[in-house]
Amino acid sequence: MRSIIVGTAGHIDHGKSTLVQALTGKDPDRLPEEKKRGITIDLGFADIDLGDVQVGFVDVPGHERFVKNMLAGVHGIDVVALVVAADEGVMPQTREHFDICRLLGVQHGFVVITKTDLVEDELLSLVTAEVEELVAGSFLENAPVTNVSARTGAGIDDLKSTIREVATKVPERSTNFVTRLPVDRAFTMKGFGTVITGTLVSGQVTEADELELLPVGRRVRARGIQVHGNATARAESGQRTAVNLAGIDIGDVERGMVLAQSGRLRPTQIIDVELRMLPDAARALRTRSRVRLHIGSAEVLARVRVINDIGEIKSGDHDFAQLRLEAPVVALNGDRFIVRSYSPSQTIAGGVVLDPFARKHRGRELAATRERLGALNDPDERIRLISFIEAAGEGGLKAEDLAARFGWTDAILGRVITAAVEGGAVVEGNGVYLTRQTLQRMSQLAVDEVRKHHQREPLARGLPRETLRERLFAHTPPEVFRFILASLETNGLLSSDKDLVRAAEHAPDLSASDKALRDKLIQVYETAGLEVPSWDQALQQAGVAASQKNYARKVLQLLLDEGRLVRVQDEMFFSRVAIGRLKQLLLKHAAEHEPDRLIDVPTFKDLAGISRKYAIPLLEYFDRERVTRRAGDKRLILRVS
Repeated sequence: MRSIIVGTAGHIDHGKSTLVQALTGKDPDRLPEEKKRGITIDLGFADIDLGDVQVGFVDVPGHERFVKNMLAGVHGIDVVALVVAADEGVMPQTREHFDICRLLGVQHGFVVITKTDLVEDELLSLVTAEVEELVAGSFLENAPVTNVSARTGAGIDDLKSTIREVATKVPERSTNFVTRLPVDRAFTMKGFGTVITGTLVSGQVTEADELELLPVGRRVRARGIQVHGNATARAESGQRTAVNLAGIDIGDVERGMVLAQSGRLRPTQIIDVELRMLPDAARALRTRSRVRLHIGSAEVLARVRVINDIGEIKSGDHDFAQLRLEAPVVALNGDRFIVRSYSPSQTIAGGVVLDPFARKHRGRELAATRERLGALNDPDERIRLISFIEAAGEGGLKAEDLAARFGWTDAILGRVITAAVEGGAVVEGNGVYLTRQTLQRMSQLAVDEVRKHHQREPLARGLPRETLRERLFAHTPPEVFRFILASLETNGLLSSDKDLVRAAEHAPDLSASDKALRDKLIQVYETAGLEVPSWDQALQQAGVAASQKNYARKVLQLLLDEGRLVRVQDEMFFSRVAIGRLKQLLLKHAAEHEPDRLIDVPTFKDLAGISRKYAIPLLEYFDRERVTRRAGDKRLILRVS
């Protein structure tokens, strides 16, 4: 059976609650104060089974003081019932409620003229004409108009037929989105604990589901579920739903929170939007204005930054803006919202969320920002996804980042990502998505930086990988950096050698003097064996003048890169040949001392024929190379090839 949500809209005391009770047999006013005063203060709920459709009613307060309560319930409706009393006609709250429904993008509805038993036909005709004038040019222009009297029952059956007819025109709710239920009520029930209610705007909730309450990020479990007052194992999108939550106290839950699929959505406090001002807004909306944002069932205060060159949006106009919120909310690309002035509190605008995780914009980026926001409002899902990835720049976005922006299911997210990748606009690098243009630019930067290094240091075998990352990619995810280097190697532009990166065509460019100094230094260290000189002593022995020390250091680095010399400690270098011979002596000693394979410092000194000055650094080097391992005051010689 289909389920739809009908929300009432209209002025105070125009008979909305009485109408709902006449239709359903249930009184939506639940608070003692409501019954005492005879007006709806908070949201009321009721339902009716019309055979082929289950209708849930959200009865909203009509008094101007309680419009914020009205907004908490109207966000999830499929159909609006615009209620106008025959004895009063269109009133201020009629207009405001109707404006709110239009700003929220409601597309289906009907008009109910109530209290018809109190007026003559002539006045009824005048009120009908007034209503027609109000809805002209809107989604209700050709909607059914039903005259009823809840007191006498006249027209109630006709209204039920109208609701059934309108329900058939309401499209099925999209299955593209994950579970999301904005909380509009929270209370406790004896023997059950915390219960929350709301309209399940997308997805489904199944008994025993592990869910998350946002923006606080609390993990909870659905202990029990009710739909229209009846226990059920599962609630579907579009149903008024009550969920008994395990894992949280009532004091930690409040209206405006969102029950969502665990780990999928995220709170935010800066959103980029398109705002549409009401034609009768009292004044233009200017940058730095403080406003009240109503999104889902939440109300938060926000500051506005208008994204145009005049810093304001005039009444009746629409434009881009950024809202910086004073408290976190859950928002997705495409979500609708209402903006009310801070004081006096009046509805002035509505709009759609474009970027739910926006960053603060700079004035010089105005044109680019407006272009990007236009793309985020495109009906093509692929274009919107590419725009988010493009805006992320070198940081890219992971699938979970995109999921938090759109709220799509895995199937939909995967389909759109695949389309973007196959179309060539997006590239996936180790789980991070970048635009192809961004990847090409970053790759060229890497190649250019390595080649510049070769020009500066022609004797060096390459640029240290970590140095390249720090210079160009400090704010880039490590997965992307690794992907860029791997791609450049695959394409034959760069080559990696351990921790060094070089251009594929690069080879150290040695002059005759370079080769001569290299040979002298090798001779010094090979002649020294294991009792090597200090670096300064080695330079003296090689005949290097003090003015050539920096030049000699470059030749030394070349020898280290080639592996002909080994740095054991700070400025203590050994020839690779000497280190290799000592390693073989160690392994031979171990074989002769099975099974313990231990050696102490004095024995090592005797074995190598060196003093403690060299023995300790060499043993620590072998520890790092995993030839030996400390075992108390001795070393265990490991079995290595």
